[in-house]
Amino acid sequence: MEQDVLVRLTGIVKRFGAFVANDRIDLTVKAGTVHAIVGENGAGKSTLMKILAGEEHPDEGTIEIAGTPRSFRSPRDAQQAGIGIVHQHFLLADALRVWENVVLADEPGSAFRLDSKAARSRVASLAEQNDFLVDVNAVVRDLGVGGRQRVEILKVLYRDARIIILDEPTAVLVPSEAQSLFAAMRRFTEAGAAVIFISHKLDEVLDFADEITVIRAGAVVGRTTPADSSASDLAALMVKVAMPTVAPREVPVGDDVVLEAKGVTVGEAGEVPALDDVSLAVHSGEIVGIAGVEGNGQSELLMALLGRARHTGTIAMGGRDISALPTETRRARGMAYIPEDRHRDGVVLSMALRENAALGYHARPPVKRGPWFSRSGAAGVARSIISRFDVRGGDVSTPASALSGGNQQKFIVGRELGSDPRVLIAAHPTRGVDIGAQSAVWSELTAARDKGLGTLLVSADLDELLALSDRLLVFYRGRIVAELDPRAVDAQELGEYMTGVRTRTGGVA
Repeated sequence: MEQDVLVRLTGIVKRFGAFVANDRIDLTVKAGTVHAIVGENGAGKSTLMKILAGEEHPDEGTIEIAGTPRSFRSPRDAQQAGIGIVHQHFLLADALRVWENVVLADEPGSAFRLDSKAARSRVASLAEQNDFLVDVNAVVRDLGVGGRQRVEILKVLYRDARIIILDEPTAVLVPSEAQSLFAAMRRFTEAGAAVIFISHKLDEVLDFADEITVIRAGAVVGRTTPADSSASDLAALMVKVAMPTVAPREVPVGDDVVLEAKGVTVGEAGEVPALDDVSLAVHSGEIVGIAGVEGNGQSELLMALLGRARHTGTIAMGGRDISALPTETRRARGMAYIPEDRHRDGVVLSMALRENAALGYHARPPVKRGPWFSRSGAAGVARSIISRFDVRGGDVSTPASALSGGNQQKFIVGRELGSDPRVLIAAHPTRGVDIGAQSAVWSELTAARDKGLGTLLVSADLDELLALSDRLLVFYRGRIVAELDPRAVDAQELGEYMTGVRTRTGGVA
C-alpha cells in the first residue's frame, strides 16, 4: 500500500565532475522494515544516503518521505523530516562528555540555561532502553571505537528519527554487541519506522534485513530478500568475485621472535589497570590474533607496543628492548601499523594521497632524498599503492577525503605493507571494505606472512580472526584469558571466551 512507503527515491543522479556516483537510482523503503544496501567500495551507497540525509544535493531525481515530496537544503532539514544518519566515521566532539555530544544543538532548557540534569537523564534512559553499555558522563576522547559508535546512534535516537540510516554500524562490534544493536533497531521498526542498513557483512545482511538492494558502479543491479538470496548470490552481484578464503599454509612459522611483550601493564596507580600483566610473543611468519570485546585492553596493548602509552614491563623487537624508544624509532626499525581509527591515525583527510603515502615514512627513501622531502618519490609510492591495492576514486593528487572509507582503508593497508616491515600491528585491517577488497587484503597479509612477516592482528570480525590467525589470544578485563587454536574453535566458542562465559580450561562459568 502507498501509505506503507516511508522513503521513495526516484531517478537519483549525483555527479562529481565527470564521475557519476549515482546513476538514476530508484529506492523504496517501507515502514516497519529493515532495508539493506550492499555494494563494493565506491559503488555509490554512502553518496545516496548522504543525499537522503540532506548532506548532498542530487543533480536529478526526487525524494518523497511518507508520500510528501521533499527537498533538503541541509542535514537539519532532513532531521526535521525524521531522518537520522549514523556515519561510518564519527562526528563527535572529543572534549565533550557523552551526554553533551548527544544533545548538542538540541539541548533541553531555555536559551539562557541548559537543563543538564534533564539532558543526562534522557540520554541515560535511551542508553538503558537500547542496552547500550556506555557511561553518559564519560569524555568521548576516552572511549574506544565501539563506544563512540554507540554515542552516534544515541544522537539519532535522541532526535526521535523515523528513518535511521546505519553506515557499517557493526564494523568494530563483536557478535554479541551487534546482536544488541540489531535488537534495538528491530524494536524501532516494530514501532512503524524504518532502518536503512549499509554493510559489507553479508551474513548480517541476510540475518537482519527484510529487503536488499544491490548497487554496482552507481546503479541498482538487483533487488531481493534474504529468503531468495545467499551470500554468494549477493557477492556475485556486487563484485563478481568469490567469497574470501585462506588456503592452508604451506610455509611453517619461523623460530625467531620478532615481537615480544613481558608483563606489560597500562593503567594509573591506584586504579584497576586497563592492561594487566600481559605477556605474548609473535614469531616470524606468524599471525597472532587478538580477540576480545572492545574495551578489554586491546587498544592499550596497541598503544604500548607503539610507544604511545606509559607502561610497566618490557617490549622487544627482534630480541632488542624497545620499551624506552619513541614511536618514530620503532617505526624506523620495522614496525608497521594499521590503526583502529583511520581518520584519527591513518590518513590526513585534507592532504593528497601523495603526502599521505609518506606518513610515518618521511625519513626513508624514496620519500626522503638527502635532507629533503621528495614529492616525486612520495608520488611514486602513492601510485604504487593505488595500483597494487586497486584504490579507486582518485590519483596521487586527490585528497584522502575524496575517497570512500573502504578505499581509504585499502590505501593505508598498502602503505604499511609496502614498507617491508619486520612486524605488522594490524587493527581491523578490513574494516568497511567490500568482499573483493577483503579478499585482496587477506591475500596480501598471508603473502607477507609467508615471506616472514610477523603480524599481531586485532579484529572484531571473528571470521577474519579464525581464517587468518595461527594462534588466538583472548582478552578479557585487560588480561589474556585463553590461547586457542583457530582450527579447533568456532565463532560461538570464541565469543564465550570473550565475554567471560567460558574459562581458560574450557569449562563454562
